[in-house]
Amino acid sequence: MTLLEILFWLFLFIVFYTYVGYGILLYFLVKVRRLLGLHHPYEGNADYEPEVTLFVAAYNEKDYVDAKVRNSKSLNYPQEKVSHMWVTDGSDDGTPDMLQQYEGVEVHHNPARNGKIAAMNRGMQFVKTPIVIFSDANTDLGEDSIQEIVRLFRNPKVGCVSGEKRIRSMDADAAAGAGEGIYWKYESTLKKWDAELYSVVGAAGELFAIRTELWQEVEKDTLLDDFIISLRVAMQGYTIQYNPNAYAIETASANVKEELKRKVRISAGGIQSVIRLWPLLNIFKYGRLSFQYISHRVLRWTLTPLLLLLLIPVNLALALQEGLFDFGLYSLLFWAQVLFYAAALLGWFLENRKLKVKVLFVPYYFFIMNLSVFLGLRRYLKGQQSVNWERAVRGA
Repeated sequence: MTLLEILFWLFLFIVFYTYVGYGILLYFLVKVRRLLGLHHPYEGNADYEPEVTLFVAAYNEKDYVDAKVRNSKSLNYPQEKVSHMWVTDGSDDGTPDMLQQYEGVEVHHNPARNGKIAAMNRGMQFVKTPIVIFSDANTDLGEDSIQEIVRLFRNPKVGCVSGEKRIRSMDADAAAGAGEGIYWKYESTLKKWDAELYSVVGAAGELFAIRTELWQEVEKDTLLDDFIISLRVAMQGYTIQYNPNAYAIETASANVKEELKRKVRISAGGIQSVIRLWPLLNIFKYGRLSFQYISHRVLRWTLTPLLLLLLIPVNLALALQEGLFDFGLYSLLFWAQVLFYAAALLGWFLENRKLKVKVLFVPYYFFIMNLSVFLGLRRYLKGQQSVNWERAVRGA
């Protein structure tokens, strides 16, 4: 094989492994564990029912306050064991005043707007319960979410529990909603298998919980607070578990432009996280956790998007050597790439239209995901990403 061919197959293997291969490998590893009888869910004490704090860090959420408080107080868990805490840094739309009207809601307001992680760092000093559950103001929680989270904490080795993010269906079935929904279904499956193998690698910020004693103050410029917080818990020797029966429902981004904006922020935060959590790359120290972290997260935020870009010219060079229209192996693979990106372009054309062609939204959403990595890297290197809340425009 020529050097060009070696590079092509190496690039293709890494891309395949990142998005599909790791899922296949994970599935077989989990199956093997089951066959060997190594998977025994920890049942623990069925009477375990600790006090918890439902913690909401909010900025100008007056439109969601009433629905969120009502939802929180309706959850299937003894209300005398639930502390409702809101930290409203920078809110100037009346959110703190609205919250004061509800009995049993503890409000900690600071007029200065310093960002979500500053609010979390400040608010955690007021948490007195052994378990703290973080949730976003604009999400509704499933009625059994607290129960389902607490159940996994029966296992003393569990330090963090991640709930599931669910996307509320959009009537228009736009590209953002369809693509994001399919992506999260796939991610949820990977999380289930990750948890069964050893640990999930990162929690969903819409709903996750930690043992309060494991909290570590996070740097003020942190972009992905949920990711950093949960993995630092795991680095202390605990696992992050996942329970899809504990879920937060959120409306999808109104359109792909808004979804791109959100993903650029996530990508910038992902790159920051990889740098900040560099010790976790040491597979000799962290073993399975490092393997899962690199396979599921690091490759997506660093190497693989670059290889996707490089695959195009490398494949084109091989196809030209072979005969671009002779339809040999390399020319077929090149035209397959062309067809995929053409489908993404057509998905863009159909964006936010009522034509329900989800098969086109998937390649477009995949393209947007990887584009966001390059935009996120540029933003991170330029230091342009603010830690302050930035409201996303959501679908109806």
